[in-house]
Amino acid sequence: MVEKLQKPRVWQDRFFKQLAHPLKLLDLFDTIPHVYMYIKDTESRFVRANRVVCDVVGVGHPDEVIGHTDFDFFPPAIAAQYVAEDQRVITTGEALSGQVWVVPGKSGVPRLYLCTKIPLLDHKEQVAGIAGVKRPYEYSADDSAGYSRLVRVISFIIDNHADYIEVKDMAAHVQLSVSQLQREFSKKFSITPSRYLREVRVGMARHLLESSDLSLTQIASECGFYDQSHLSRHFKASTGLTPLKYRNRFEAT
Repeated sequence: MVEKLQKPRVWQDRFFKQLAHPLKLLDLFDTIPHVYMYIKDTESRFVRANRVVCDVVGVGHPDEVIGHTDFDFFPPAIAAQYVAEDQRVITTGEALSGQVWVVPGKSGVPRLYLCTKIPLLDHKEQVAGIAGVKRPYEYSADDSAGYSRLVRVISFIIDNHADYIEVKDMAAHVQLSVSQLQREFSKKFSITPSRYLREVRVGMARHLLESSDLSLTQIASECGFYDQSHLSRHFKASTGLTPLKYRNRFEAT
């Protein structure tokens, strides 16, 4: 019979201290599909990231992200948001959980993720960095009828992003009024339906800029923008770069 521990936390600390390679525990995160896991220092430099992160940022091995920041992999406006949230945790020393993020996907379609970040403390109880996890919102425990309805709206937006659609069309698709949809969508995902539509269109434009030699006019048409000017305006608002500068940056790397 196993003896009952008198001081479980002391025993736990002793167990971890005896491990020769405690970082091997992080390899488990490579076995979890769709989930981002990363560790950063106080300057938001990656110390470790799992393979899901590597796939999204376009590197072949976790070692290739070490010492880099989000600015090395994402457009400036997107990277700035990630780093700002990192620094909020580092500055306050308080965890953030349940944050909803629109995260760029490899195929261009941005997905909604639930994000949790926690501070990592050194032996002096000072913040030495952060650890973060992102998981797709659709894998959350939210099984409410309202959530199911909003998922249908997301699918409608993705399927019809290249067409001329408005919030009233999204609302009609799920038998809601415009005001109801605006309220429910914004409350659940911290983003408006029209803003999510814009992010989907910009995400698809990013994908085409990276993977094709289509002209900006063609990309604008493919992604649901009125014209090249409309594409450029919304693209820069979302990424901090013009479409041409984004394409040049991708080709340069």
